[in-house]
Amino acid sequence: MRYQGECGAERIRVRLTAQDPISRAGLAGQLRNCPELQLLGEEEDEGPGVAVVSADRVGEGELQTLRRFQRAGDGRIVLVVTEIDDTGLVAAVECGVVGVVRRGEASTERLVQVITAAARGEGSVPADLLGRLLDQVGRLQRQVLDPRGLAFTGLAPREIDVLRLVAEGSDTAEIARALAFSERTVKNILHDVTTRLQLRNRSHAVAYAMRQGFI
Repeated sequence: MRYQGECGAERIRVRLTAQDPISRAGLAGQLRNCPELQLLGEEEDEGPGVAVVSADRVGEGELQTLRRFQRAGDGRIVLVVTEIDDTGLVAAVECGVVGVVRRGEASTERLVQVITAAARGEGSVPADLLGRLLDQVGRLQRQVLDPRGLAFTGLAPREIDVLRLVAEGSDTAEIARALAFSERTVKNILHDVTTRLQLRNRSHAVAYAMRQGFI
């Protein structure tokens, strides 16, 4: 899923798809200079690590595009979308989407965060959408979301593992040893959680996880 660059750094292979050439060019312009990513040309056949699909909304045409990527096994799918409701979110996830970014929130930094998480096998969906799903989606949809690393709380399994150890009083080095992560990975996980869920610090993140009943 990754490409070894000239300097030895791993780069995530990314294929971009949009409804029109202007939207695709805008997305490519945001990501082209990101050292973490290798953008594939439209005609390249090698399967990417992450397929990024940009759309105004999730309709049947967009779902057909997502299904095509899913059938082709073209890596994990991130959806950049202007509008999405609960029905569209569930349908997108059923088609293999593991990351969702609203177009209005699609800064270069946020896109790279979600693409990187997808390449690691983790899901990333705006917390408010996940909260609304609690009222709309039953056990069947939980079975659809969970295997893709999406949690209704907005926390991925390894994020929960890290927060559980924080709650037990472990420091960064101890958490890294316990989970076989690097200290940088632990710090990145905690930063991603606090940023994505708009939490103030580690303690606030632990309190959030406890309220959700995960630790």
